[in-house]
Amino acid sequence: MRPLPCPRGAPPPPAPPPRGEPRGATAPPGTVPHVVGVHLHLERDGRVLLGLRHPDTPYAGGLWHALAGHCEDESATACLVREAYEEAGLVIDAADLRLVHTVHAAGRDGPPRLQLFFRARRWEGDPEVREPDKCVAWRWWEAGEPPERLVPYTRAALDGIRAGRPYSETGWPG
Repeated sequence: MRPLPCPRGAPPPPAPPPRGEPRGATAPPGTVPHVVGVHLHLERDGRVLLGLRHPDTPYAGGLWHALAGHCEDESATACLVREAYEEAGLVIDAADLRLVHTVHAAGRDGPPRLQLFFRARRWEGDPEVREPDKCVAWRWWEAGEPPERLVPYTRAALDGIRAGRPYSETGWPG
């Protein structure tokens, strides 16, 4: 894509920062940056795919969780396409992803998080353990009967998706 020409005498717009460097100016006073997480909500024959986190992972060791990752310098859908392949060998086209739920989670040991859950209409491949230091198993669970040992905000998202609610909050006071 070519940049649009500048009006005569106007300075050119600033170039975007190199990949991996912070964008824009500092946040206004009182603003708290949020971490953006993306999650894959795969359903097949009334079942939902969850992964068992490795017991030694820093977050949620030994709990079941949706396939997930944190956005780097990329869009949420590009991140999820990348994570699905890296973590489980699944090939997904970003055009087949639909946002089905957002969880706004207060951070206990870190910043607040926006957790985006996307449903894939289509995908290629069967889930396989590709990062055994993070996930030790993939399993299809009945959508209405997830495991007891489930990451709490994942449970909130699954409940919200089943009820048709697009948004949940967890961990906030009041």
